[in-house]
Amino acid sequence: MVTKKKTATKRKTKKKEKLADRADRYKLYQKSVQDPKHEVAFFDRVYKSIFKRKPVILREDFCGTFAVCCTWAQKKGRSAIGVDIDPDPLNWGRTHNLSKLSTDAQERVHLIQDDVRTVNRMRADVLAAENFSYWVFKTRDELRDYFKVAYKNLASEGLMFLDLMGGGECQEENHQDVRKYGSFKYVWDQVKIDPITHHSTFHIHFRFKDGSKIKPAFTYHWRFWTIPEVRELLEEAGFRRSIVYWEGTDEKTGEGDGDWKKADSAENDPSWIAYVVGVK
Repeated sequence: MVTKKKTATKRKTKKKEKLADRADRYKLYQKSVQDPKHEVAFFDRVYKSIFKRKPVILREDFCGTFAVCCTWAQKKGRSAIGVDIDPDPLNWGRTHNLSKLSTDAQERVHLIQDDVRTVNRMRADVLAAENFSYWVFKTRDELRDYFKVAYKNLASEGLMFLDLMGGGECQEENHQDVRKYGSFKYVWDQVKIDPITHHSTFHIHFRFKDGSKIKPAFTYHWRFWTIPEVRELLEEAGFRRSIVYWEGTDEKTGEGDGDWKKADSAENDPSWIAYVVGVK
């Protein structure tokens, strides 16, 4: 008897998609790093305390997905300028942030894909360079030149908002700060800090409950600037004075309480974030 040999057919098993594969790094960044409503409220409070009126025009340098611009423009009569050299986050912001605004508000958000060291004809009341983005300038000459351009981009009654981090913990190599945000974890990874040049490398990673990760999601090569250096360079760039705003501490958690107040001196906490505001 002749029998036919049966050939086994292998089932194709579909590889299960990991959470990291379908995650959006810009969306995760906005959820874990940014708080645009807080930023805008802080700008308003400080500006009004100095100039006794509300600011109208915001310029957000290194704006990325320009979430702060979009929050600013939600209030009628306000305009925002977002400047970033990278087209990728700008395009993401157009799709995910700008599109959510009313038609009127969208028309009051002006985006510029260019180096932040460009002068724009529209002068801003508030110019913000946040999330340590200006640390990309690694020499005093480079940072002073940027501050000079920022000064030119401000109205006669203008403020420049800069944030800084510091404390011994912030300068430890191979140190990670891990925080949970809903279904994912945000990881701030301090890779390298040169004590002589202060040139440094940082990463942001995202981890998910299925063990997958985006590593790294973002990488930064910066110079670690200090408050005195930034204040000195603002003065050299033409700003008539600068003000430091220091965050209070929640007695229960030991973490920052989100209440920023003027300070001439402060305790050297292991890890801190502060604002320096340049006054034109």
